[in-house]
Amino acid sequence: MLHFFVVGILVIVTAILAYFGVNILWVMPAEASTQAVSIDWLWNIQMIAMSFLFALIVVPLVYSLVVFRRRKGETGEGEHFEGNTKLEIAWTIIPLFVVLGMAYIGAENLADTRRGDPNAMVVEVTGRQWSWTFEYEDGVVSDELHVPVGKQVLLKMTSTDVVHSFWVPEFRVKQDLVPGRVTELRITPTVEGTYQVRCAELCGTTHYNMVSDVIVSSQAEYTAWVSEQAALAAALDTPEGRGEALVAANGCNACHSIDGAQSPLGPTWFGVAGSEVALSDGTTVTADDDFLAESIKDPQAKIVAGFETQLMPTYTFSDEQVADLVAYIKTLR
Repeated sequence: MLHFFVVGILVIVTAILAYFGVNILWVMPAEASTQAVSIDWLWNIQMIAMSFLFALIVVPLVYSLVVFRRRKGETGEGEHFEGNTKLEIAWTIIPLFVVLGMAYIGAENLADTRRGDPNAMVVEVTGRQWSWTFEYEDGVVSDELHVPVGKQVLLKMTSTDVVHSFWVPEFRVKQDLVPGRVTELRITPTVEGTYQVRCAELCGTTHYNMVSDVIVSSQAEYTAWVSEQAALAAALDTPEGRGEALVAANGCNACHSIDGAQSPLGPTWFGVAGSEVALSDGTTVTADDDFLAESIKDPQAKIVAGFETQLMPTYTFSDEQVADLVAYIKTLR
């Protein structure tokens, strides 16, 4: 009986030390949303359970190896046990109820993080290789996510190519973006600041760089930003301005630089209009309006030398949008 008492005490002490040891090495990012509070509470419950189970397995094992080891000179056999039916029933039924309890807690936690607010602000999110686009109820489009603090935001998300995953570590919650479907994610930011949304699903060559800022500000600052963006959009209602907006909305600059920087994914647009472009078949062509328009409509028709292994996705732009894009490219000098 003494052994059971000693092991029990050691299990409790080891579980406490393991739990607080992990907390000292806390690696979780700061809580910055209402959902993060619920998820971190569940994580804490799981850490308590894991610390206890770790101690319950390791302590008896180590204790038995030390206390019941074969001493020098001992040659006999250890005491033989046929089994203990009551113990086997207990360690089957007790874990069953523990698992059911954890399942209930998990379901409650999930329902809490997905609980909707009828007054939630709606933002449409589009993911593509390898950029994000955010469209607000006011018609404003940006490549950064701006949200007011303390207000629930309903993100309606989709992808134009492959599966992506929206993840802001400080918000804890995560959701896949699936081509041809609209998935939803609710976040309620609680701390003002600038965070980053990352793609948490391996999605291609530049997956590592599919990052955008998430800016949480006061309601007044958010309203001022929306008004400013709406005014800028109205002021830029020219072919060049509309073309620039299309570039931002469709993530073109994820592959094509606009400042002359070289990218392995696509040729730079800086200074390309009117220049002589070397093609993969050994010929050259003048990058006039027709060539630029054709390259947007049918990207594989004429491939620029050095980019034979890259495959640009096909976009369904209208003729007017193509003309706007060409007008914008011609300004990049």
